[in-house]
Amino acid sequence: MRTLIVIALMFLFLNTTSCATHVATRSNEVTVIKTPPRHYTVVKVKGVKYHFWNGNHYRKTRKGYVYVKI
Repeated sequence: MRTLIVIALMFLFLNTTSCATHVATRSNEVTVIKTPPRHYTVVKVKGVKYHFWNGNHYRKTRKGYVYVKI
């Protein structure tokens, strides 16, 4: 019985401590553009493909194009 209690306490102790040193949050406001304009350009930045128009970079997703700050 004592072993079961010790194991349960160890389990609770290990699950309540956090090893995270940094928590990143994202803004919930995301603008999705359904179709890009005709004059967009495809560019690669560090091997990742982005769509560039109007001075901004956009990433293609299933729902449309999302603004990305590079």
